[in-house]
Amino acid sequence: GFLALIQDQVKAALGVPVATSSLMQVPMVQALLPRDKRVGVLTISKETLTPAHLRAAGAPGDTPVGGTEGLRCFTRDILGDAAAIDFEACRLDMIDSARALVADNPDLGAIVLECTNMVPYARDLRRVTGLPVFSIQSFVTWFQAGLMPRRFDLELDDPRW
Repeated sequence: GFLALIQDQVKAALGVPVATSSLMQVPMVQALLPRDKRVGVLTISKETLTPAHLRAAGAPGDTPVGGTEGLRCFTRDILGDAAAIDFEACRLDMIDSARALVADNPDLGAIVLECTNMVPYARDLRRVTGLPVFSIQSFVTWFQAGLMPRRFDLELDDPRW
């Protein structure tokens, strides 16, 4: 997520489509929601994720943001490069932070996960919040579908069309 700040530099340097940050989904997801709903972001470091990161990704600077700091272990162990990680405790951190984000922002209609390490918990967050959850995995899947469209072997005159 934090690579949003260098998206423009990377795509200019490479000259090809580039997807650096899951936060780039925020405007797209917002466009899907009813007018009275907005996207919230869960991050590994609320202190580090600034309005500049959000704006660089095309998201409003006032997008609601929740973090996993100060909970059991997710932020500490990931950012601290721990030798071992308690995945169940991390799952509970993610659930607690998502619930807090929704409680603090009852107008949320979807959640975007900033951190790549949050992907395994997206399904749990969908289940406990009832909201759609988008991650770098959903973004890369979408991006890749445009770069390598699926092949369909049906002929145009095939009756299945």
